[in-house]
Amino acid sequence: MNVQSILSSKGSEVVTIAPTATLADATALLREKGFGALVVSGDGSTIDGIVSERDIVRALARDGAATLDADVASVMSSEVFTCRASDSIDSLMSLMTDRRIRHLPTVDDRGALTGMISIGDVVKSRLGELERENDQLHDYIQGNVS
Repeated sequence: MNVQSILSSKGSEVVTIAPTATLADATALLREKGFGALVVSGDGSTIDGIVSERDIVRALARDGAATLDADVASVMSSEVFTCRASDSIDSLMSLMTDRRIRHLPTVDDRGALTGMISIGDVVKSRLGELERENDQLHDYIQGNVS
């Protein structure tokens, strides 16, 4: 199982936001799309950073409601970990756990944005894989092997 298998089932839509957009714009877009993070990109293809709900909440707690007028670049994480379509689910789980991150943009060989993987996508994929293995073992034990 790899990243491509997740993207094939969930789709490769990536919602980006400009670094100059306001945090109010980011929160509205997060709510509208039901996402937990947005890729920050000036051109929609290259990654400038990533902004998550958590980043916004921390800024609100620190600076109050006035922070909603600040630009996305002021709170985004500029160190962005990425993955590729060929990366294994196990390697994603390891990276996400070790780095304590919940969203990984997917990039191609040129570094262009091709998708977004969340920890929920990884868990769902892994659970599906375990379910299939369990069914196969059950069939084997019951003698239902074809």
